Amino acid sequence: MFTGIVETTGLVADRVSEGTNITFHIESSLASELTIDQSVSHNGVCLTVTSVADGRYSVTAVDETLRKSNLGGLDVGNRVNLERCMPANGRFDGHIVQGHVDQTGICTSVQDLNGSWLYDFQYDPGVADNVTVEKGSICINGVSLTVFNSEADRFRVTIIPYTYEHTTFRDLKPGDVVNLEFDIVGKYIKKMLTGYRQPV
Repeated sequence: MFTGIVETTGLVADRVSEGTNITFHIESSLASELTIDQSVSHNGVCLTVTSVADGRYSVTAVDETLRKSNLGGLDVGNRVNLERCMPANGRFDGHIVQGHVDQTGICTSVQDLNGSWLYDFQYDPGVADNVTVEKGSICINGVSLTVFNSEADRFRVTIIPYTYEHTTFRDLKPGDVVNLEFDIVGKYIKKMLTGYRQPV
């Protein structure tokens, strides 16, 4: 389990296609603290560390993950948001994040408000039981944020300077694809209210 509080960013040093999978080699200050089999969130996607050496580590994303997230679009030189799983005695600073991306969305606009940044996102409301609520939580590329202007297929978030400087939000521009993990409590409640529906 994660909290959506990004620890640092990593740099994609290499990507290697292996059948339908892609192995990413990531350069990061976290590398020296990681161990093989450890779970790390990459832009909100939980992946398992498979090797560690010389300031780099490797993770592999399978076809299902690549199809349902933006990881397949990562190139050498791109940065990713990183968070290690929450320790049992850790402080819960964000919200419950599973590291299982529900779907992708699109950044539709970015506004510099001279002290903060306003981001608009749009998503397909017909996918599963995903929903946002006003002042509720959303995880965007692994970052725990608060929703406002919640509508059926879109929402807004505001980014403070610290988050802007220490995550990939400073790289984000209109048209970019982002990973969305909706609030787990909201998904369960919607599921109970609407009943079972065959997933897309």
